[in-house]
Amino acid sequence: MSTTDIEALQTAIRDHWPTALGDKARRYVGRFYNRTRTGTKIVAKVKGNHGDYTVSIAAAAHGVTAACSCYIGKGGYCHHCAALAQSFLDNPGSFEEVVPPERKQVGDLPELQAYLASVTLEALLAQLKAHGVTQKAFAESINMNPSHLGAIKRSELRNHYFNELGATKLACLWVIEHFGKAKK
Repeated sequence: MSTTDIEALQTAIRDHWPTALGDKARRYVGRFYNRTRTGTKIVAKVKGNHGDYTVSIAAAAHGVTAACSCYIGKGGYCHHCAALAQSFLDNPGSFEEVVPPERKQVGDLPELQAYLASVTLEALLAQLKAHGVTQKAFAESINMNPSHLGAIKRSELRNHYFNELGATKLACLWVIEHFGKAKK
């Protein structure tokens, strides 16, 4: 477990949520399950009033990025995010460390699944752009409306997942690999 990543995340959390938790958030502290940490990002699920919510917090150079799949959690300003932050501060060891494989190390379906879970569609589209493929050109090449591709990308960042997210990521990987080999 990388103590540097844990310390960076703890510092970012304390800076972002400097005040005491409210009653709404306090009732969720410690109730998260499927707790994982990848570098300076934590993700967990919690049972809320309207089903199970996926909550994530990531430390970045500019501060914290947080999101929750609840109806008010788009920007990470809901009580579930605050409760996840406190849950991590209380017990960082309860978050299972996930070390995703590098793309070049993917050799079987479980590794592919782990890799796709570790990379966002936004990151894959940025790699495509580095190969000269715009988001619009990619969308049109797979017969998808560019607006729909944008919606899939934005939704994933809010912990809402379209059914076609995995297939879209896989299509991105194929194009990245194809164009990467063509340029060598």
